[in-house]
Amino acid sequence: MMTRRLVQLFTGLAMYGISLAMFIRAGLGLDPWDVFHQGLANRTGLSIGVVVIAVSFLVLLLWIPLRQMPGFGTLCNAILVGVFADIGLALIPTVSPLPGQISLLAGAVLVNAVASACYIGAGFGPGARDGLMTGLARRTGWTVRFSRTLIEVTVLAAGWLLGGSVGVGTVVYALAIGPLVHLLLPRFVVGAGKASAAKEPTTANC
Repeated sequence: MMTRRLVQLFTGLAMYGISLAMFIRAGLGLDPWDVFHQGLANRTGLSIGVVVIAVSFLVLLLWIPLRQMPGFGTLCNAILVGVFADIGLALIPTVSPLPGQISLLAGAVLVNAVASACYIGAGFGPGARDGLMTGLARRTGWTVRFSRTLIEVTVLAAGWLLGGSVGVGTVVYALAIGPLVHLLLPRFVVGAGKASAAKEPTTANC
């Protein structure tokens, strides 16, 4: 079971990074956190993968007052998603005709959902951004939904102001990712990951 959980964790994180690259190459808009990452990358000149890693560790600092403890998967998540995002961008070309963009966007949403179900189902701990959301909800008494909305609206607005890509893909992601992960997650929960995954919100912020 441990071997399968580890393989599933690393596969999920690799797929998540690749899905981010697919969203960027589709050019139709990103999810809220990645709008923020892209905006920072545009302003700093750093690769988006480096920005994803840096933001992950900055978010983990916010776990301290929330008394959140990172798991093994949390730390792997903080590093590997950014690494594979840059690898994906190096391998995936930009798609210009609209039908190709739509196809790449649809593929990105599906790959992202499978990736999220993989790493949540492995049960090694939430990603930095999901942990921030659940920690904030626990410490304040707010609902997870309200905490998530507050955080994502904030980073979306900041990312847009920084020049990140907001578009139809942002809306499609918001509407589709929750139901898709909810559908896929039972297929990927394994062994000791069951209790942990049952507590995880079916989001895909990593």
